[in-house]
Amino acid sequence: MSFEPVTSLYVHVPFCAHKCAYCAFYSEASSGELIQRYVQALIREFELVAAELKPRTIFFGGGTPSLLNLRQWSQILETMERLNLTGAAEWTVECNPATVSLDKARLLRSHGVNRISMGVQSFDDALLDRLGRIHSREMVFKSFDTLRAAGFDNINLDLMFAIPGQTPAVWGQTLDEALALGSEHLSSYEVIYEDDTPLFAQLQAGEFEVDEELACAMYEELVRRAEAAGFQQYEIANFARNQLGGSPLTAESPGIPAHACKHNINYWRGGCYHGLGPSATGYVRGVRTKNWSNTQLYCEQLEKGRRAIESTEKLGALARAGETAAFGLRMNAGWPFEQFRRVTGQDLRHEWRGEMDRLIKQGWARADSEGFQLTPAGLRFADSAAELFLR
Repeated sequence: MSFEPVTSLYVHVPFCAHKCAYCAFYSEASSGELIQRYVQALIREFELVAAELKPRTIFFGGGTPSLLNLRQWSQILETMERLNLTGAAEWTVECNPATVSLDKARLLRSHGVNRISMGVQSFDDALLDRLGRIHSREMVFKSFDTLRAAGFDNINLDLMFAIPGQTPAVWGQTLDEALALGSEHLSSYEVIYEDDTPLFAQLQAGEFEVDEELACAMYEELVRRAEAAGFQQYEIANFARNQLGGSPLTAESPGIPAHACKHNINYWRGGCYHGLGPSATGYVRGVRTKNWSNTQLYCEQLEKGRRAIESTEKLGALARAGETAAFGLRMNAGWPFEQFRRVTGQDLRHEWRGEMDRLIKQGWARADSEGFQLTPAGLRFADSAAELFLR
């Protein structure tokens, strides 16, 4: 039985120079020996799934993928070329400003990586220290110039707001400096206090309080300033440019700016993807997989010649459709009814009529004959709105 190839690929690189105070992703401080073992295991995992893959989007996330050295990157990139996994229309690698070198940037660019997502978080050295980041504000400017020099013309800057100790004035200055760099994409997330992180422990200990009103004001400032600088918001936390050098670029679909992250849109639109690396999740032909969140165990499984999958789950049609509805509502465009039916086989207007009416009534959503979307107020609380759609 032949299947359509999977066109989206996520690769998790679990290593960091130092674990940040807010981070709840699976990552660990780096050790040279384990990194090399991971690279060999990842190469085996590529070999096991290559026949099912024809990537149009690739995303290397972490952790800190840019922490891998030139030799390790060469091994991964040469493996991908050998297995015909290069040439994606959009290929993103996450970078920390402290781990970008011209040689590494040129190596990535020469193999087809064409988008960099740089974890800036803040331009304020005191706040970077508070977050446990290893880079300084100066490194951000230097790394940005290095990436441009290596030929990258699609760069995302990742920022954080509502950081403990961050004032509206400091946030305004961060936005000034980020926007002045002239990147093609901007992502900005509110600090989330997750269990088992140092920041959560500090909150529990009463070292600071969460100011929801301040966070809302910072978010509104972000939206206003980003749009005034020529960015178009297309998802709660994501903004992209629609043109370069004054010439408009054609977006893939209405309401989606040209420089929007196509890989993430595939998630929000319920698409399939393979996930490789420790803790990575995948969704292929209706089955969700999750790899072991343990690099040692991940390596051991692949050294035995098998995938390092900890769990698989096949969702029922309605549960999957509800989840897809919830993810898609994060986007400003919401869900065109026909597109949702095409993707899920379900009709939003039938199964979720009560939930839609409830959100419209409280001013969090709007609908017309074409589709359903959250209002700016609804987007601010999209997680709460989305929960209503889960089955």
